[in-house]
Amino acid sequence: MTEVKVKKESTDPVDIENRIKELCQQFPHGITDQVIQNDMPHVEAQQRASAINRLLSVGQLDLLRSSNGLLYRLKDGQSASKVKGSDNQEKLVYQIIEDAGNKGIWSRDIRYKSNLPLTEINKILKNLESKKLIKAVKSVAASKKKVYMLYNLQPDRSVTGGAWYSDQDFESEFVEVLNQQCFKFLQSKAEAARDSKQSPMVQRNSSFATSHEVWKYICELGISKVDLSMEDIETILNTLIFDGKVEMTIIAAKEGTVGCVDGQMKLYRGVNPIIQPTGLVKTPCGLCPVFNDCHEGGEISPSNCVYMAEWLDF
Repeated sequence: MTEVKVKKESTDPVDIENRIKELCQQFPHGITDQVIQNDMPHVEAQQRASAINRLLSVGQLDLLRSSNGLLYRLKDGQSASKVKGSDNQEKLVYQIIEDAGNKGIWSRDIRYKSNLPLTEINKILKNLESKKLIKAVKSVAASKKKVYMLYNLQPDRSVTGGAWYSDQDFESEFVEVLNQQCFKFLQSKAEAARDSKQSPMVQRNSSFATSHEVWKYICELGISKVDLSMEDIETILNTLIFDGKVEMTIIAAKEGTVGCVDGQMKLYRGVNPIIQPTGLVKTPCGLCPVFNDCHEGGEISPSNCVYMAEWLDF
């Protein structure tokens, strides 16, 4: 009878560490201890723990917290060099902040994900800030709270409020100036079309302008201290549409054309309203960049809106 040979898997610490790294490469979002145990059932718990602790101590693994428990993930080489010399707790907090991206994360959420005491988290945050690895940014959604993100990241618009906010204050005058200038450009385009004495259809078509043309005009005026994107200009144009001063149409366009998205392009033209717009469409809500976050009982709500109070002249 042929003898069956059972392959005995290695229990050498280096082999175990290499296998754990291979598993992390197969599952880039992270693996649990159960995954390691299922893959290496012959390895004792103490050996697994020693291998994991070794990889954590040399900065080759990240330790994360999820709904399923602790996760181990292969560390990015660049990130590892930045936090070289830090202890495991500091590396864990850094990784949580890095995962939050440019939207940042509150210290309360860091506490939940790391399961560390708040006093320890505050100490780690100050240390990382002093090393210029992270920075604290005030959010327009909650003026009294700060979010943390990596030092070299540009905060997301949802955090800063975009071009419409300066030091967390809504620049209503700046928005009004942009409204006037955008409308002035479209009006001049419409007047030039009427003066051309061409057929009504040709006049109408030539009175339209793309958002890129409006954006270029505003940039050339030099009235903005911040760099405006075409998305910013389209936000202003949308407020003019709500006011009944501008109409928009969508046409098919070739891919690669400036302002073309998914084979379509938006065109705008100034119009003379048949009737004056009602007061409802003139409310601050019509141009509020955090409109979707506004609800009664929240950080941003109609009852505590300073712009609404100013508009109503209370």
